[in-house]
Amino acid sequence: MSQYYNPNRKGNLYDKDSTLPFRLSRGRVDNFINCPRCFYLDRRFGVAQPPGYPFSLNSAVDKLLKKEFDTHRARGTKHPLMETYGIDAVPLAHKKIDEWRDSLRAGITYKIPNTNVVVTGGVDDVWVKPNGEFIIVDYKATSKEEEVTLDADWQIGYKRQMEIYQWLFRKNGFKVSKTGYFVYCNGKTDKKAFDGKLEFDIKIIAYKGNDSWVDKTIQEAIDCLKSDKLPNPGPDCDFCEYRKAVKEYES
Repeated sequence: MSQYYNPNRKGNLYDKDSTLPFRLSRGRVDNFINCPRCFYLDRRFGVAQPPGYPFSLNSAVDKLLKKEFDTHRARGTKHPLMETYGIDAVPLAHKKIDEWRDSLRAGITYKIPNTNVVVTGGVDDVWVKPNGEFIIVDYKATSKEEEVTLDADWQIGYKRQMEIYQWLFRKNGFKVSKTGYFVYCNGKTDKKAFDGKLEFDIKIIAYKGNDSWVDKTIQEAIDCLKSDKLPNPGPDCDFCEYRKAVKEYES
């Protein structure tokens, strides 16, 4: 068994009779949308989907971008990319910025009234306009020959991610811009040689979020967890299709 995968997890399981805080991350909300059955098996019984391989290169890009924007955060200045795209804002200098960016141990949180559920999310960055309005920012990294966009069907997950972050900050009493930004880094493959370095084209893509779906979806996820009935699988869930196919050959 992989040292990174435990199909019998005992921690952070939902107990409808418990009063202890239950953390429901932004990613788990997205799992519920994609497949209520896999979400239920994970959060009620600790049987999660096998994880994919970690994107170490993406993590390195995220880390370096944060260092770069933190330099301007400390100075109260615009990053050159913000100048290039005409964004009238600077990286937010706030005492909780590191907490909000720590998705594993902290993040930005909001407790759902009359429940023990605490919704959590770890943002990549927050910028602030001169009028005090927050801008939610997410970093993405890829390598493709074509221009990076947000037009692919699978990128709906990116958009929901942005909208949940906007929702979380609004629930914490902050004024949040409807427009968020994706800082998208696209690794170049047209160089003559590698020479021990990978260069990127960096593009900022604006996205106007709409978080009107979030409250209803989170309530549906909570209702799902409270139920003692296994929910139906998602219509396009590969994990459920796999289990169904294997079951035909198991005695």
